[in-house]
Amino acid sequence: MAAPSPGQVIPIAGVPNLRDLGGWKAPGGRVVRGQVFRSAEFAKLQDDDATSFAALGIRSVYDLRTDEERAAQANVVPEGVEYVIVDVLADHSGAGPAQLLRILSDPQGAEEMLGGGKAVTIFKGSYREFLYLPSAMAGFRRFFTAVSQQEHRPALFHCTTGKDRTGWAAASLLMLLGVDEDDVLADYLLTNDELLPSLQPTIDQFAAIGGDPELLQPVLGVREEYLDAARDEMVTRYGSIDGYFSDGLQLGTATIDRLRSSLVESV
Repeated sequence: MAAPSPGQVIPIAGVPNLRDLGGWKAPGGRVVRGQVFRSAEFAKLQDDDATSFAALGIRSVYDLRTDEERAAQANVVPEGVEYVIVDVLADHSGAGPAQLLRILSDPQGAEEMLGGGKAVTIFKGSYREFLYLPSAMAGFRRFFTAVSQQEHRPALFHCTTGKDRTGWAAASLLMLLGVDEDDVLADYLLTNDELLPSLQPTIDQFAAIGGDPELLQPVLGVREEYLDAARDEMVTRYGSIDGYFSDGLQLGTATIDRLRSSLVESV
């Protein structure tokens, strides 16, 4: 099977921001294999969309959302697909990425929480938490351990909008596989092209109940400075991507080697 194009989007309306992590160039003339997918939540997966999703052959779904998020929008997972809850923000459910539902229903609260540049500060802080929050360390360790094993792939991982928790998981995996820093950033920023247009009705509804749509821009999209905050925290705490996986996530050499060997291929 031919490797996917870098950042390949899979157009299934019921699974927003669905992309294949495969196709990005890795060292030694290799590319990342099309074995791991990222997306937003998919509570509305049905009919033809469900058929298209099933055709991807996904064996395992890893849900990075909080209890509250899952209760509000329960996934529709095809029969026979392994469904694993990996709540990386369990130890800080008030973190920015987990507050989207609450923000959208409370314009006044959104102004107080996000106005005056506070949204950017909140999200940069949340990205740093991905590198040390106990639930994040345990959750990402569980996820990466699973996807290193062939029996769990192809695999899909997601959060609510598929941009922050999902964005860091994707970026750190691509970094581990040796993908160039610019390409890691390109994959991360693709969310702005793929997700924001689909969220326009949400933005319009927020405006209709008296909210300022400009407040949502740093919340619904991604920014290079968010990923930079996570990378900076990673280097400060662990020195490198290798240190993050080995010393931070406490993954053994065998697991890291499996990730690097099984998720890239020669072209």
